[in-house]
Amino acid sequence: MGGDGFYNEGHRALQDRFGSRALADRLTQVTVKDAIEPWQRAVIERAPFLWLATADAEGWPDVSYKGGRPGFVRVAEDGRSLAFPSYDGNGMYRSLGNIAVNPQVGLLFMEFERPKRVRLKGLATLVDDPEVVGAWEGAELVVRVEVDRSFPNCPRYIHREGDEPSAYAPGEGHVPPVPEWKRSDDFAPYLPVRPAR
Repeated sequence: MGGDGFYNEGHRALQDRFGSRALADRLTQVTVKDAIEPWQRAVIERAPFLWLATADAEGWPDVSYKGGRPGFVRVAEDGRSLAFPSYDGNGMYRSLGNIAVNPQVGLLFMEFERPKRVRLKGLATLVDDPEVVGAWEGAELVVRVEVDRSFPNCPRYIHREGDEPSAYAPGEGHVPPVPEWKRSDDFAPYLPVRPAR
């Protein structure tokens, strides 16, 4: 796989300006794949979080941190897709709303201790099938991403941090506490009524 289609005019102009076009093309040939590689699967499936980049119908970008317990992101056997749950949040549905009008997404997975980074580009869909959603404890919806490109990202600037899951991440046998901000007078009256699980 060469650089064609992976780089736009802006990428190329900067590569030419800083003399990195040959390196960029070589990186694409060696590291950019159309499916998730086995080592990437390992990083993804043990991840307690990811960053999800979306854009609205006009192209305005947004990025969101999505967290859960390790294993909350599941990679299909063929490595060509993955899925993760959407948990209760602030009720704005910015990422999911963007996916509803523009399925193009970018995902970034990071490990602090090893360190490693995995980037994915693909097309996302929102899945509300109760059987699929029910496979994740505490999920409202499931986001499925068909992978177009997977590639590593240089990890040298990753800071070291702990990876203890948040107490708010749903999991089997664990009922997350209600966040303090949701109990405040500013927001409590506006919370949606959730069915008991």
